[in-house]
Amino acid sequence: MSAIFYLTQIELGHEAVATLPAHAGRVGMRRPLVVTDKGVRAAGVLDTVLATLPGGAQTPVYDGTPSNPTEVAVRAAVEALRQHGCDGLIAVGGGSAIDLAKGVAIAATHDGPLRHYATIEGGSPRITERVLPLIAVPTTAGTGSEVARGAILIVDDGRKLGFHSWHLLPKAAICDPLLTLGLPPKLTAATGMDAIAHCIETFLSAAFNPPADGIALEGLRRGWAAIERATRDGSDRDARLDMMCASMHGAMAFQKGLGCVHSLSHSLGGVDPRLHHGTLNAVFLPAVVRFNAEADSVRRDGRVARLAQAMSLPDGEHPADAIVAMNRRLGLPSGLSELGVGADLDDRVIAGAMKDHCHATNPRLASEADYRAMLAASR
Repeated sequence: MSAIFYLTQIELGHEAVATLPAHAGRVGMRRPLVVTDKGVRAAGVLDTVLATLPGGAQTPVYDGTPSNPTEVAVRAAVEALRQHGCDGLIAVGGGSAIDLAKGVAIAATHDGPLRHYATIEGGSPRITERVLPLIAVPTTAGTGSEVARGAILIVDDGRKLGFHSWHLLPKAAICDPLLTLGLPPKLTAATGMDAIAHCIETFLSAAFNPPADGIALEGLRRGWAAIERATRDGSDRDARLDMMCASMHGAMAFQKGLGCVHSLSHSLGGVDPRLHHGTLNAVFLPAVVRFNAEADSVRRDGRVARLAQAMSLPDGEHPADAIVAMNRRLGLPSGLSELGVGADLDDRVIAGAMKDHCHATNPRLASEADYRAMLAASR
């Protein structure tokens, strides 16, 4: 039996950002703290969002979100929230800003270090309804954190951990593809492959959740068809809308579970926080798809062929090969070596991957040797 929850309110489409003040009022936010990063501010996207709010430019803002959000940044944002007497959070940015805001929602209302609330530490039941209300306004099409119950944060001891609770699900997701029009090509490609990885990994997961499977395949269909157009021409409104759909679909589906792509990316991202999560997913995806193609559940249900169909691949082309070719066309790194990641990190990455919350939901339970082979194939 599966417990299936799609609980938040979503505004999806061009000009959706205009609905933000109504949703803030609906959930009782009178003085929100906006959580974002300096890139979103510099691009002018933050001003677009602030202009919709009654307080406009006077709305308190924390813009110190790092590319891989940390417990240190969570504490700084909590301090800003308390200094300004804020009663809720509006995250404006990519997955980093949204995940950081989820960490703030916990830390501002719960005692103790963040690791106490991490999934692998048994912390999910400790996250209660006391969390601050959060509205998410994504400015990238990748992580889907705006419709997800989880967050990924680097805690003080250096581990990159997952935090999962339905209490963390944003009260509203304002998905306006117009906010992504200025996203640079390489970031469009990397975040887009993150969304595609979510759709593929959750579809291959052995857990029984037919609605999630359908949502994942439709997200993959849209994302795979649109990612090159969105990367080549950032002003293509239709391609941007399809990429935002792919991002949203991937996260609506991945409550079913992800797998080795993410256990590796989470672990390596903790070892070297400079590395971009979506880029790592793109690099790891081909090797993991090949590994998972041999899983009993994947072979029994013909899931590789169903992936190929959603991707509109020619007869006989394997999805893993198509992903390699897509990464090349998008200008993404061809492997870990191009990112400066050597085999000297393998032991640390494997140790972290074996403990990651995504490890157990891969359709094949990977051993240390399997992870070592996937790292070698991704180099």
